[in-house]
Amino acid sequence: MQPFTRRAVAVIRSIPAGKVMTYAQIAEAAGSRRGARQVVRILHSLSESQRLPWHRVVDAQGRLVIADEEARFTQRIRLLEEGVEVGADDRIDLATYRHFPDVPLPEDAPPEDALPDELDDDEI
Repeated sequence: MQPFTRRAVAVIRSIPAGKVMTYAQIAEAAGSRRGARQVVRILHSLSESQRLPWHRVVDAQGRLVIADEEARFTQRIRLLEEGVEVGADDRIDLATYRHFPDVPLPEDAPPEDALPDELDDDEI
């Protein structure tokens, strides 16, 4: 697993029940301000094997944006079960439910300025 991926996984795991983070927020906390797309790929490829709380990740406007209708419904139900209010427009109030992590990064991860802004698919 690449350093950015390890750090993003650590950030995603840190999101407590009843809170959410945005893709961009996770990317920035993991060391790549422009890495939101990589976070999407990480969630898509590693959520099951790494047991990530994928349902706690939303877009920058607080919306549930998973294209698959069944998965979006599952995300909505899981968030509601955790006490997160989800509007009829699939939007969450980020002022109320946004999580701000305090996650120590893995020891072997390079500093932020040593990370690429974008990762290729084979680097995830």
